[in-house]
Amino acid sequence: MAFASSQTEVPGQQLDRQFQSAVAQYDAGKFAQAAALLEALLPKTPKSYEVHELLGLVYAAESQNDKAVGQLEAAVHLKPNSAEARTNLAAALSHAGKPELAGDQLFKAHGASSRDYEANHNLGEFYVQTGKVAQAQPLLEEAQRLQPTSYDNGYDLAQTDLLIGKLPEARLVVQRLILEKNTGELHNLLGQIEEKDGKFVEAAKEFETAARLDPSEDNLFAWGSELLLHRTYGPAIEVFQQATERYPSSPRLRIGLGMALYWRGKYEEAVRSLLAAADLDPSDARCYLFLAKAYDSSPNQAADVIERFRRYAELQPSNGLAQYYYAMSLWKGKGAEEANPEHAQIESLLQKAVALDPKLAEAHLQLGILYTQGHESEKALPEYTQALQVDPKLADAHYRLAQYYVHVGQKSQASTEFDVYQRLRAEHLAEVDKEATEVQQFVYSAKAAPPAK
Repeated sequence: MAFASSQTEVPGQQLDRQFQSAVAQYDAGKFAQAAALLEALLPKTPKSYEVHELLGLVYAAESQNDKAVGQLEAAVHLKPNSAEARTNLAAALSHAGKPELAGDQLFKAHGASSRDYEANHNLGEFYVQTGKVAQAQPLLEEAQRLQPTSYDNGYDLAQTDLLIGKLPEARLVVQRLILEKNTGELHNLLGQIEEKDGKFVEAAKEFETAARLDPSEDNLFAWGSELLLHRTYGPAIEVFQQATERYPSSPRLRIGLGMALYWRGKYEEAVRSLLAAADLDPSDARCYLFLAKAYDSSPNQAADVIERFRRYAELQPSNGLAQYYYAMSLWKGKGAEEANPEHAQIESLLQKAVALDPKLAEAHLQLGILYTQGHESEKALPEYTQALQVDPKLADAHYRLAQYYVHVGQKSQASTEFDVYQRLRAEHLAEVDKEATEVQQFVYSAKAAPPAK
């Protein structure tokens, strides 16, 4: 930068030295000193693009977002066709919490320099971060054509291709990047691509490679989850055990381990792992579904399980499922004989559960069973009926309704319900599919979405 003077070169040289001093202070991270120099310089050079731009960058470094935006807007006004000026303004607007305005500046920067790598990459990355994946893809593809070895852009492009289903293209981008830089996150992304393409063996190998190159929590979880999804429970247990030793404060790793142990038939160990997960994040609803399953098969740790469900019910007073879990943990742990002091509490919790969530078929069923055990058959019937209205395939509700009809002497209705029960119980594949769905829901919700680069 050089400042001209109509009378002598000395003032211009002084201004230039003052500006260069500000640049040096900025480069050294001494932002307050740089700001002081530039603020003193600005009245003397109000139409200097360089001064406005650098002062805007200084303010941005000090997190003075509004001031940064003002100076960078002035720089853009002075050089409206500068892609760099608009990109800097976009960054300031983003930090100021104005993403739409930031996107507008990146769009204009791309318009001013559509064949520039940075202009394509920045706008494409912005679209990725704002969920406009289809709009991002051609921009990132163009940026990659301009710089084929760009790691960050290549990662974004492969991730975008994965999301829109261009799997061969995504795979090729990642494979080329791996030749340049062999990282765990690239193998993790390649594992996601292979998984979406139905190549589960290849996916598992990639997730394993990712975890070995970079044993981060994300990579270990992805590896263990892939094994869990495809019911290779023994190896999944090994991976999750190693992962929880490395990351003992991770709830999702504890849940993953608990699920693998449960389906391996190691119920007591599963309960212990899931109890640990509940303590790490008491509000994580995903933990309690599997804790209830494991506890149902291994009630030996009743006091600890009941305490966790009690805490969850108190944390989620408007959650019908939380009240249901607490009721069932008490029932299994304490019994529900009419003389038992827990009986009234279990009934109250189940009533609260169905009041909060009338679609909880299991809660209606269990409330009906509770009434039957308490010799209140007339109160049980509407609960069984409501359970089947919500879920006609709830086999146990058909069985209990059949028993009710036997009790009241309606043999024909009882026979019909027994037939339905036997048919539903024979449909084992549906149970397997339900379990697979539960695992998928947990895994996909717990996987951290990879950020744009």
